[in-house]
Amino acid sequence: MAAAAATMCGAVPAVERRSLWTGTPEIYFAKAIDNSRLVKVEDPRRSREMKHFGTALACLFLLVFTYAWQHFKAIEYGYQIESAKRELSEKTEMNRALRLEDASLRDPERIDVLARRMGLVPPQPGQVIRMDSNSADTQGPIMASAAPIMVVAGQ
Repeated sequence: MAAAAATMCGAVPAVERRSLWTGTPEIYFAKAIDNSRLVKVEDPRRSREMKHFGTALACLFLLVFTYAWQHFKAIEYGYQIESAKRELSEKTEMNRALRLEDASLRDPERIDVLARRMGLVPPQPGQVIRMDSNSADTQGPIMASAAPIMVVAGQ
């Protein structure tokens, strides 16, 4: 009825109407195939090619790995060198500061001022005996002698 109504209205002529069916349907059926009795024949040429490919791949991996290892070691050594330079600079600065402090502590004027504050006085003539002085009798043995010591009371 719908086709007759459509032809009367002039919407779709009956002669030009085509069917949508264009061929055989594609239907697939599952079929169990047993390949357990099949034996794969080893191809010596393909086996040799795979061995060569594996060897080449291993060599390439070793080269890349060696390059990466050298690269990262160079970076690590660069950091170690910079750390050593920084440490050397710090040690040099500390050495300079310690030498300056040593020089200021060995200043004779400073030592004299500190000695006078503690009540020390300069030595009297004959009170100091130099052990390293050259005397005329240096070849012979020197006998120890007990000289009387004079004690000076502090003020």
